Order: sequence, then structure tokens, then C-alpha cells
Amino acid sequence: MKKIGVLTSGGDSPGMNAAIRAIVRKGKALGLDVMGINSGYKGCLAGDFRDLDLTDVSGIIEEGGTILRSKRAPEFKEKEERAKAIRNLSQNEIDGIVAIGGDGTLRGANALNREGVPTVCIPATIDNDIYGTDMTIGVDTCLNTVVESVDRIRTTASALERTFIVEVMGRNSGYIALMGGLSGGAEVILIPEVEYNLEEVAKNIYNGYKRGKQHMIVVVAEGIYKEGSAAHYVGKNLKEQIGFEVRVTVLGHMQRGGNPSAYDRGIASRLGAEAVTCLSEGKKGVMLGLHGHNIETVDYSEVLSNKKELDMELYDLAETLAQ
Repeated sequence: MKKIGVLTSGGDSPGMNAAIRAIVRKGKALGLDVMGINSGYKGCLAGDFRDLDLTDVSGIIEEGGTILRSKRAPEFKEKEERAKAIRNLSQNEIDGIVAIGGDGTLRGANALNREGVPTVCIPATIDNDIYGTDMTIGVDTCLNTVVESVDRIRTTASALERTFIVEVMGRNSGYIALMGGLSGGAEVILIPEVEYNLEEVAKNIYNGYKRGKQHMIVVVAEGIYKEGSAAHYVGKNLKEQIGFEVRVTVLGHMQRGGNPSAYDRGIASRLGAEAVTCLSEGKKGVMLGLHGHNIETVDYSEVLSNKKELDMELYDLAETLAQ
């Protein structure tokens, strides 16, 4: 293997740039040329490649987003389209690819690997919903943003004696809401994995005020309500039932932004370097997962055929501590 490519795909995660930096520098240390693929699998289809040298990744470890940019490419699911991408990769003498991203990125990497292009995948998604790894790149930074926001909202909620609804990302996974709510001391956490009853929520909030609580923080994952804003839906219902002032904050894409935390920079650097080592040693068709402090390889087939389940003991703990 003489030349490897690197791409970022799907939603961006803080720490992707740290992984790109590690891939380029480890590759150069092993005598490999490294080529960046712009805009994820879209770049593969368009042949949008560029050489990456040490100077290209200087000073990017602290930057959020991704210098390679990221776009979704639904057409990449078609074998005929992938054939175009493979020709582009071959013409540019790219012998293998490190793909950085979430579930869709893994599926694209798996397809390329089956069709003769060696790939290794690094899990990067703020939802932390990838099977086979304890943590994914971007999660820690996202949670720090959520907790800081909840802390700030709690200050004004206490001053005004109001209930605040805070909506966080998570269409299918409640991990951000659960861990953000647990760490931020939320009184109520609503996630897609657990059925909820707004009458019970309203009752708990009302009883909390009767016990002397001066404010309430309700953290909701966007995926608990499929027909619009989850926070506004919950807020409207609670206001009607308890008769108190309710305010809504939707954190939105600010959860993806900002400089990556020290933890995310560290794991991204480790995973990036290890991905290059794997390709250089002939390993392919694997995702790198964090298990405790160790990095382990997990076959794509295992990752894609299993679903990562939320730790419901943590949900029970959050309910206990919210009393």
C-alpha cells in the first residue's frame, strides 16, 4: 500500500479534524501518501481529491467541523454509481480508505470493501449509537455543550420560577438527552426508547413545585415527537395541564459546533493513527472501537447487524436523582 484516502461523511462531529490530522501524520511517518476526499462519498463520485501534506493539517486539531467537508450521497447506494467512484479511486492510485462517520458512512465503507477497495472506519457521531464501541468521536464535546446550556438555562429558570423545556438532538437515540439530562441535573428526561405520559410528567412537575422547587428542567430528545418540534409539543401540553409559565429552548446544531474537547481530540488522534496502521498491515473491513481504554477492531458485519442499546440503568438512576 502506497497511497491512502481519507473522507468524512454524514453529520459532522467535533474531533473529525483531529482524526484527519493523525491519519496524515501517521501515514507520512509510515512512508505513505495521503489524499483527502472532499465532501465524503460525493467526492468519490466526482473525483474531488487533493493531496494532504503535513502543513495541510497543521493547526486543525482544535477546530470543529471537518476541513474535508461532508455531504450525504444517497446515490452511493447504487452499485453503478459506486463503480464510478472505484474508477476514480483507481485512477488516482488510492489503495485504501479511512472513512470517518456514523452508520451511513460505515455502510458505504462496507460496500467499497466488498467491491475490492480496502477500508477501515472510524466511528464519529454525536449520538453515540454505533454498535461495537463505547464512545464515538464528538460525543464528549456535544455533552459538554448540552450541560453548559442546561446550567445557563437553570440560572434564569430559578430566577423566574419557571419550567424550561430543552430539546436536544437524537431522532432515534436518546443518548444525548439521557446523559445531558443526568449530568445537568434535569428533573425530567424524555427519550425515544421509553414511552412517556405527559399527564404523569405534569403531575410530577406540579408535585415538585408543591415540595418547594423553584424551577424545573425537562430535557427531551427530538425523536420523541415525529410531527414537529418535540420541545414545543411538550411545552404546549404541560402549560395547558399545570397552568404555569413554560419556556422552550431548542439547542439545534450548536450541539455539533465548537472546538472539540480534550477527550475527543485524544480519542480521534488515537483512532486516526490506528486506522492507518491497520491499512498498512493489510487489515480491512473493520471499524475501530473503543472498549474501555483499548482500541479493538470490529468486523463491519458485526457492527451493522447489531443495534447499540441504551443503558437503562442510567435512565433509572436519572429518575432517582431527579426527585
